[in-house]
Amino acid sequence: MGREEEIIKRLEELADLIKKHNYNYHTLDRPEITDQEFDKLVKENDTLEKKYPSLILKDSPNKNYGSKIKDNFKKIKHDSQMYSLANAFDNDDIKEFIKRSVKFLNLDNDYEFEYICEPKIDGLSLNLVYKNGNLISAGTRGDGFIGEDVTENILNIKNIPSKLKRSFPDFIEIRGEVFLNKSDFEKLNSKLENKSKFANPRNAAAGSLRQLDISISHSRPLKFIPHGIGKCSYNFEKIENYYDRLKNWNIAPNNLSKKCQSVEDIIRFYDQINQKRSGIDYDIDGLVVKINSFKLQERLGYVGKNPRWAIAIKFSSEKANTIIQTVDYQVGRTGAITPVARLQPVNLGGVIISNASLHNFDEINKKNINVLDLVEIERAGDVIPYVTRLIKKNSKLNTKIKPPRNCPICASKVLKEKDEAILRCSNTYGCSSQKIGRIIHFVSKKSLNIDGFGEKQVKQLFNLKYINKVEDIFNLEKFESEIIKLDGWGKLSFTNLINSINNSKKISLDKFIYSLGIRFIGEVNAEILAKEFKKLDAFISSSNNLSMLENIDGLGPKAIASIVDFFSKDLNKETIKKLKNHLSIIFIKNEALDNFFSNKHLVFTGTLSELSRDEAKYLAKTKGAKILSSISKKTDFLIAGEKAGSKINKASKLGVKILNEKEFLKKINL
Repeated sequence: MGREEEIIKRLEELADLIKKHNYNYHTLDRPEITDQEFDKLVKENDTLEKKYPSLILKDSPNKNYGSKIKDNFKKIKHDSQMYSLANAFDNDDIKEFIKRSVKFLNLDNDYEFEYICEPKIDGLSLNLVYKNGNLISAGTRGDGFIGEDVTENILNIKNIPSKLKRSFPDFIEIRGEVFLNKSDFEKLNSKLENKSKFANPRNAAAGSLRQLDISISHSRPLKFIPHGIGKCSYNFEKIENYYDRLKNWNIAPNNLSKKCQSVEDIIRFYDQINQKRSGIDYDIDGLVVKINSFKLQERLGYVGKNPRWAIAIKFSSEKANTIIQTVDYQVGRTGAITPVARLQPVNLGGVIISNASLHNFDEINKKNINVLDLVEIERAGDVIPYVTRLIKKNSKLNTKIKPPRNCPICASKVLKEKDEAILRCSNTYGCSSQKIGRIIHFVSKKSLNIDGFGEKQVKQLFNLKYINKVEDIFNLEKFESEIIKLDGWGKLSFTNLINSINNSKKISLDKFIYSLGIRFIGEVNAEILAKEFKKLDAFISSSNNLSMLENIDGLGPKAIASIVDFFSKDLNKETIKKLKNHLSIIFIKNEALDNFFSNKHLVFTGTLSELSRDEAKYLAKTKGAKILSSISKKTDFLIAGEKAGSKINKASKLGVKILNEKEFLKKINL
């Protein structure tokens, strides 16, 4: 038998074995070999296919995975948005979370929810889509709306079945975390060269999943634990019911999850998990607390990118002592000058830390910190490390760290605004650091989401004068011959960047408003403004109508003043005019909002009995209504509860339709 025949025979044996053991594991739930033995078979098959691509079988175990090497990751749109959790850091934060939920739902103050609590795995979020029980796609979180299609990369993860069995819904998005066990991480890193080693298990999991060479993903011992649900054709009553069904589908949820009945239960369980933390074979950075009832979750809804019905209690941050070697200053896109301590490198939770934030100069004086002092630094989760306190003064150095009078980047005058501890560079549109910051913000994931255009690339192209303003990124093709010769570039990487820029040209109005980097206009305010105005020109015109902006529910005075100031500058107007030539800016209409209150302006007054006013406003917004803070000719309906005040009289005079609470609930289909 020739060498090729031997290879083909072995590939056929491996294909049969992998198919058999996949069936035993996923369909029969009776595995005959260990995970390690199965991984060994898959790895051998992948190695042979990579070495002898011309001999790959027609029924190769990898045929269902598509091509072995991808050109890049395709985008995948989630059927429902993927949210992230707000953080709590102590018992008071948990109590406040529960108090807010009770108040929002208009419940008695002593009402007790049921909670599902589970360790927060430090991994990579994944969304699995099943139709008629079959796995259709797998996508990373991305910006919450659009992620990367990693379907081919995840098909070797044991507890992600390709087909659900026993009583599955027609459609379901199963959400969870991809991660590496600590022990597997150590084994993986031990096989890699120093320059290729991963800093921690989370980075290793992300790097292993996001491989263009699919065989590398398949060879890594990735794990998956579900923790959430997106769109689903079946209505579960509680999280625990959903978790029971997941077990039937062989997608086991966290075996450390627990049902709690009170804040005291939650705190006790948090302490237990914190004590067990070092003995758990995967990294966790906190405890997730979720209200068990899906009906209550639906009522509570979301604020910005966070659900109101869940929160993550972070574990105590890690601390270490080190020496401040020097202090220098960073200037952000809003001109804020942040003092940064350059430290004697220290290992903190497996990560080498050499920089830490000093926040502002008031904090420096308060903590009595100086260069060469021994200080304590702290880091919680992904938060930038910061200096918490002085440990020991260096007696030889008595000079203080003084705030700069001029911007360390452009030498312009430094200003301190009223009621702010932060110093700012006054050269808003001329300071190179602010310009770079605005471009980085513009191309970031939450804005235009341009792949391959990170901070490093922006700074490089800015410093070489290929870009100077945000609109310049759309004219990079004329510099192709120069850029492809630069360090870290080439024909392929430049082409990929141009493709990414072109793919970003269709953008929703809320993301575009956010991308402009207007102070105090974050994701939530950008969404409020997009829903109010629907068209960019209408939003721009609003800057000349202060009363219109002041009447928008949820928009504060600082945000309003910032909008007016932003559009008072001709430079900003010119930038938007140029961007409109490159971008297709659209308002994404929610077809589900075609109902009685869609596009109607509502004002609430008085005390409601069935709902809290906050819940009533949230509910109206989900039905497409716009909430105003005061009565005007623009108002369509006044929703009046008990003890309504002067707004009733004003509404009557203006001919505004008045609805009581029962009429409102009926119209809104409750």
